[in-house]
Amino acid sequence: MTGSKLYLVPTPIGNLADMTFRAVEVLKQVDTILAEDTRTTQVLLKHYNIEYKRIQSFHKFNEHKIVDQIVQRIKSGESMALVTDAGTPGISDPGYLLVKKCIESQVAIEALPGATAFVPALVLSGLPTDRFVFEGFLPHKKGRQKRLKQLIDEPRTMIFYESPHRLLKALKEFETYFGPERKAAVARELTKVFEEVKRGTLSELYEYFSNKAVKGEIVIVVQGKPSK
Repeated sequence: MTGSKLYLVPTPIGNLADMTFRAVEVLKQVDTILAEDTRTTQVLLKHYNIEYKRIQSFHKFNEHKIVDQIVQRIKSGESMALVTDAGTPGISDPGYLLVKKCIESQVAIEALPGATAFVPALVLSGLPTDRFVFEGFLPHKKGRQKRLKQLIDEPRTMIFYESPHRLLKALKEFETYFGPERKAAVARELTKVFEEVKRGTLSELYEYFSNKAVKGEIVIVVQGKPSK
């Protein structure tokens, strides 16, 4: 690995064994690792016996303030790797702004393939995988209802991220806008010991999770509007 460059390095969404050989090599060789949470990243580095080199916080609360500085450092010769707590940088995690700035400044970027939660959730759902739309996290308040209304007639399989304490709210809203009989799947704790993928109608899923303590990151996959 030579020259200054930004590497986008996916990290495991749960099972630490899902790190790729190439990702480990990149993290060993770069000058600086930009981390969403340095504590989480240090656990990963320790697991793979990667020497604690220069680690810098880079997250949604500071990225706008330091992104230009980061770009200038790469232009000056540093090699950097961007990692998030889990998954691929830029997918519902910091990354987009830095990539945009690097492109504008003609800084070389290399994106490694690797873990992201929505792909296994989609293929495990049993719903059509040929065409789908990734919605990520819906707005918590402003714009949430508007977005759901826009999706009522969406024919493609829809994928959403959700937190455990908002799961029931999301399922109830999906029932309201998409209909209680719409097929869906809820995937949680993917790649971990207590991985669970529950399939059924939206009403069945709401009833199931109403009687269950829910933990872990959630991916909800919803069938697109069926053709008549």
